Amino acid sequence: MTYQTIKTEISEQILTITLQREDKLNALNILLLQEIKQAIEEAQQNLAVRGIILTGSGTKAFAAGADIAEFANFSTAEATKMSRDGHEVLFTIEKSKKPVIAAVNGFALGGGCELALSCHIRIASENAKFGQPEVNLGVPPGYGGTQRLAQIIGKGRALDMLLSTDVIDAKTALSFGLVSEVVPIEELIATTRKKLGKIIQKSPNAIARVIDCVNACYQDGENGFEKEIREFGLAFSSEDFKEGTSAFLEKRKAEFSGN
Repeated sequence: MTYQTIKTEISEQILTITLQREDKLNALNILLLQEIKQAIEEAQQNLAVRGIILTGSGTKAFAAGADIAEFANFSTAEATKMSRDGHEVLFTIEKSKKPVIAAVNGFALGGGCELALSCHIRIASENAKFGQPEVNLGVPPGYGGTQRLAQIIGKGRALDMLLSTDVIDAKTALSFGLVSEVVPIEELIATTRKKLGKIIQKSPNAIARVIDCVNACYQDGENGFEKEIREFGLAFSSEDFKEGTSAFLEKRKAEFSGN
């Protein structure tokens, strides 16, 4: 598939999606979001892909926010549609059956921060900075920032960032639990690949169920504990369970098929 705003590459069962608007600090426009969604959806059906890395081109920015010039003159209806469409893109990432890690290089502001928040894991370079400056424009975040930021770092810290618009550095993001690791920028992709490489050696079937169960914790009307019970039981009929238990008992490395 040929894209205009992203680059995709598959290597060793890992799909790397790189935002390709470096001259705009990888700002999120409508086309870019649509192409991210398409790449994530295609990865779900691609047996050659077991994990996904999302990152930005260059060293200055993962994504420095939404492309303000694109929506500055939107009507309420147009803005509502843009927000709803953006939510759909980020839900596609969050609900991916295959683990998605954000390799955050530089600024992750506004929509860029929200994009990182939708990924299952975030690893940051030492020069990474995170923030939600939307109230400076007279609007709240529009791509789930008020929800996911509070879920990940807690209500108090989230409100502090959202209302003050203070930008936090990678070290602070690590202390907040916003990212799980901070590394020199030249080691960012290698570290992310190593982490994802370890994850994808596990059962794809079980990984997908874990993602579903954790997401259920934050879904209205969904009992996460009951979801876990159901998924635990259903996993016993999978080929991955049979392989995993057999490998354990036989003291060998499991070869999971994802079935």
